[in-house]
Amino acid sequence: MPQYLVAIHRPNHFDPFTVKDEAMSRDIDVLNDEMKAAGIRKFVGGLQPRHTARSLRRQADGQIALADGPFLTTTEYVDGFWVLEVADLDAALAWGRKAATACRASVEVRPFH
Repeated sequence: MPQYLVAIHRPNHFDPFTVKDEAMSRDIDVLNDEMKAAGIRKFVGGLQPRHTARSLRRQADGQIALADGPFLTTTEYVDGFWVLEVADLDAALAWGRKAATACRASVEVRPFH
């Protein structure tokens, strides 16, 4: 059965300590329980704030440069994700809709190779 990444995207100004409330946490817990009961959740992970990221970039001379912060400069970042094993893209999108609702965020659904 194919696997899909369901990634939660947050705007750069998102502050989880002031935005995430008990209702959102409860909705995410309910969604996680539903995914477990359906037997489709293979992995789930919330990520630390983006300022804790370290990026490695290969330079033209073959050296690897290390930098603080995320690799890309964007207006959004990945806050957490699920790896789901479901029948097809339609099923993955259905779970993605539930994730967007529970997390009150934009969600990306992408298949693995």
